[in-house]
Amino acid sequence: MGRLGRGAHPADVVTAEPVRRRDSAATRAALLDAATTLFAERGFDRTTVRDIAAAAGVNQALLFRYFGSKDALYAAVMANRGRELLEAEEPERLVETVLRRMLEEAPRPVDHLLFTALRSEGIDSAAAAIRKELGDDYISALSTLTDAEDGELRAELVLAWVIGISMVRATSAKEPLRSANSEEIIRLVLRAAGTLLERTEQ
Repeated sequence: MGRLGRGAHPADVVTAEPVRRRDSAATRAALLDAATTLFAERGFDRTTVRDIAAAAGVNQALLFRYFGSKDALYAAVMANRGRELLEAEEPERLVETVLRRMLEEAPRPVDHLLFTALRSEGIDSAAAAIRKELGDDYISALSTLTDAEDGELRAELVLAWVIGISMVRATSAKEPLRSANSEEIIRLVLRAAGTLLERTEQ
């Protein structure tokens, strides 16, 4: 109880409620949620560790305790998004879904971050971690679409092709790819992908 001032009555003194502490899982989840929102709104470079910690309601030292660095937190955010897509989509439709989202003119912020990260060289350690972790998961899922002995190679080729198409379309002014109809691109890519991953839905 706080010290009574002159003329104060004990009943008038307000006792502060104890601060409720988050457990480690809740703190980590709060940091991931805050980082997902801020990276989507501001991008990687303009989002600071202080911003993320403040949005999560924790001390920024906890960010380093649970994730090690801003790059590693970014990688964790992207890995979560990638796994959500994998869990939500059947492997047969995965190529179409990934390509369709990459080709959208105004992708959802989290999708834009995910696919930008998959094809990015700009964020060295984070991009490397993302490509390793997510790439392996996507290749594993896609490789189930063929009975060929070199299924993982086929899956990696298709994924690299899809990411490359998106990158060229977004960064190059070269026609006809830049202004080609997205549905036509998807139709042609799925037809070709079906020769490597024969159970891909077209």
